[in-house]
Amino acid sequence: MERDEKRGGLLRYPVLILFSVFFVGVFVLDCLTPDREISELENTTLTQRPAITAQILTAKGLNNFFSSYTQYTKDQIPGRDGWISLQSFVETALFQKTQSGGVLLGSEGQMFNRTFGLVSSEEKTFPRNVAAVTSLSARYPGKVYAMVVPAASVIYPERVPAAAPILDETVYLNQIQTAVEESGGTFVSVEQTLADHKDEYIYYRTDHHWTTLGAYYAYSQLCDLLGLTPFDLDSHQAVEIPDFYGTFYSRARTWNARPDTLTYYDLDNPMTIYTVTGAGMPDAGETTGLYDLAKLGVYDKYAVFLHGNNGLSQVEGDGEGRILVIKDSYANSLVPFLTANYAEIDVVDLRNYNYGLDTLIADNDYDQILVLYSFDSFKSDPYLYRAGIEG
Repeated sequence: MERDEKRGGLLRYPVLILFSVFFVGVFVLDCLTPDREISELENTTLTQRPAITAQILTAKGLNNFFSSYTQYTKDQIPGRDGWISLQSFVETALFQKTQSGGVLLGSEGQMFNRTFGLVSSEEKTFPRNVAAVTSLSARYPGKVYAMVVPAASVIYPERVPAAAPILDETVYLNQIQTAVEESGGTFVSVEQTLADHKDEYIYYRTDHHWTTLGAYYAYSQLCDLLGLTPFDLDSHQAVEIPDFYGTFYSRARTWNARPDTLTYYDLDNPMTIYTVTGAGMPDAGETTGLYDLAKLGVYDKYAVFLHGNNGLSQVEGDGEGRILVIKDSYANSLVPFLTANYAEIDVVDLRNYNYGLDTLIADNDYDQILVLYSFDSFKSDPYLYRAGIEG
């Protein structure tokens, strides 16, 4: 009789029973499911099970262990991708949220970086990076061309969620242009060119980069300035890779995101990725193709271009002369077009190149120097200052 009363008492709390069964089930699944090292959909590294050490016997060690274990259980919960998709559905479809993970969810499936102004660190890096490019322009008058690419929000303001206070990039682009031109360089203002083609597919919807077509229009404008004949799209085979989900999707994880299509042109120009150990042109490097086709089988497909962001690479072209490209990843889809115009294209990514540019420039006697960054990188890159250092 007493046992029946206890059983009846438990049955009066069905929610408690359901939650208990749920958490026991999750625990069992967690034990049976192998841990993952990365989440490709989120493009992030997942926390691994913390090790039990002697430090756990101290109060601080025990607290650190439980903090790490809590993060571990969040990262390794079975069905993590499904739970995140469900959360996105509830937030966007039911609650009509227009942002997720620091990403603004615009119309026509377009995603935008949630950038309302310069943060405190960028208030220091932006003027420092302007000074770096002007210093480079002054050291090599008439040779430096600076191209700073606006974000999709500048070209598609009508797609930005209503009342979202997006940073006015044009004001800063004008500041860069004035400084570069006053120091003897040329500023390649691509904002109007991109706006003229806004009805075409020039920015990815789920990624922060421009598309290969957007890069081509900016490249064609550069050719006009230099008196060069642009790469002929019709004479080369375009390869289209569907189902590309970019960096914005990794952060927002919206349930109804429209995948992008990544395009590259089938070129057989060799590229050498150098092992850099000092200033100047290295002797040793690994020669490969323009594209890392293995990246087409992973989440971050954009890394197919130029094998990612190497410190120093050299592409063999079909034209004449030499150009140095100092860049962020926006340039990766543009550089292949330069093979139509130059015999050698040297590519420097200052995130992975901490040596004197002047020595490299002296070794190669470049005809032009192109500084190509997205505005988002330009205002925040802590390494671009290296272009301003003499030596």
